Amino acid sequence: MDIEVLLRQHLIEFERYEHPPLENCTDADRLRLHRPGQRLKNLFLRDNYGRRHFLLITRADKAVDLKQLSRDLKISRLGFASAERMRKFLGVMPGHVSLLALVNDPEHQVELWLDADICNGQAYQCHPLVNTVTLVLSEANVERFLNLVGHKPQILEIPEVGG
Repeated sequence: MDIEVLLRQHLIEFERYEHPPLENCTDADRLRLHRPGQRLKNLFLRDNYGRRHFLLITRADKAVDLKQLSRDLKISRLGFASAERMRKFLGVMPGHVSLLALVNDPEHQVELWLDADICNGQAYQCHPLVNTVTLVLSEANVERFLNLVGHKPQILEIPEVGG
C-alpha cells in the first residue's frame, strides 16, 4: 500500500523527508537529521500471553519502565513483541513501525497507546511503512488518520525508568 496516496486521497496533509534507512532513534541522532515535529519512539508490545498487542508511542528520549506500566495497567508482563508478530499485526518490520502502520490493522487487533508527553500540539514524525522516509503530520492530521483507520488512542502517563 502507498500510504502517501491514501493520505492525499483523504486530504490528510504532511511534509515528506527522505533520508538513509533509520532502524531506531540512535540512527537519526548519528546522522544529525533535522526535521520539524517531535521525534518519537514506537514500541510494539504484547502481554505475557500474546493475546493483546499494543503500539506505544512516546518521546524518542524516554526510557519506558515496562514493569511499572504493566502494574499500572494491570496487564500481565508487558514485553516486546517479535518481528513476526509485528509483520502479522502491522505489516511492517522492526525499524519501519509508526502509527501509520495501523492502516494494516483493519480488525483493530492492536491497541494504540500515546504517551501524554507527546500530546502537546507539536507535529509527529512518522515512517510511512518504510524507514527511508519520514512524514511529519500535525496532531490534527494524526487524529484525522486515526479516525480514517478506526483506531482510538488511549492517552497514558507512561512511567520512565528511574522516574
